[in-house]
Amino acid sequence: MEVGALKQGLDGAQIDGGWYVAVTKFAEQTGWMHGIVLAYTDVLGLGLFALLLLACWWTARSASTRTMTAALWAPVAIVLAYLVNDVIKIIVAEPRPCQQIPHVVTLITCEAPGDYSFPSNHAAISGALAVAVLLVHRRLGVVAVVAALAMGASRIYVGSHYPHDVVAGLLIGGLVAALTGSLAIRMLSGVVDTLRTSRMQPVLTAGHRREHTASDQDRADSQ
Repeated sequence: MEVGALKQGLDGAQIDGGWYVAVTKFAEQTGWMHGIVLAYTDVLGLGLFALLLLACWWTARSASTRTMTAALWAPVAIVLAYLVNDVIKIIVAEPRPCQQIPHVVTLITCEAPGDYSFPSNHAAISGALAVAVLLVHRRLGVVAVVAALAMGASRIYVGSHYPHDVVAGLLIGGLVAALTGSLAIRMLSGVVDTLRTSRMQPVLTAGHRREHTASDQDRADSQ
């Protein structure tokens, strides 16, 4: 398909519009979930993402330089994933499902024309977060994966995206984080290692790890 055709707008309803309608109807029937899902998709989810990034930095302070590099790169990977995803969104120009499917009831106000749907920015950020955290800490990564999937599901539940928007966003975000994270670890670990012995040491290295390193050096000097 040529770019010119894509700019006319991808017809997402032909891909999985039926699934979207099924989810929004389910949302109509589960009013008890509305408050928590709306809070998660708008504020709580992003807050949890921030806490996960903070936890990555904290745990990386007592880990290897490679791990700390991955932790420091994680927010950058998320920003890059958002930018890449937004460029694709503009090129594909898929209208929001609430603009294409008549009489659908959504939990949030339908976005204005020009605020395109594919791929989901929320999902791209979530996918990048999940992979970035996995590069730092496996257990935190599992929590991040669950949080990312929940964010993606919430975007369909509130009526903002088709399922394929969310799947594509998760994949794009995860791929950007994986590729740039691996590159950053290879190229920036030396810089981070130097910073860990500079005035930045208290921020990048845990106190007990510094003490352990010093005692190791004392034993080496005594031999």
